[in-house]
Amino acid sequence: MRPQTKHEQLRGVLSDADEPLTAREILSLLDEQDEVESAHRVATILGRWADEGDIEVLQGSPYRYRLSN
Repeated sequence: MRPQTKHEQLRGVLSDADEPLTAREILSLLDEQDEVESAHRVATILGRWADEGDIEVLQGSPYRYRLSN
């Protein structure tokens, strides 16, 4: 079995979530936090994917993230 990529890990956490999550919540749910070392890094990755339309960013403090439909 091949290891999951960061994209697959983050997508997995978001797809399992019942509600939008903050970057810190996503980081705490990751199986291997070695790949993504901080909530800031999670937010940066998800922000880039949001530009591509894969992720929806909900405005607020803190931002919350969910998969786009």
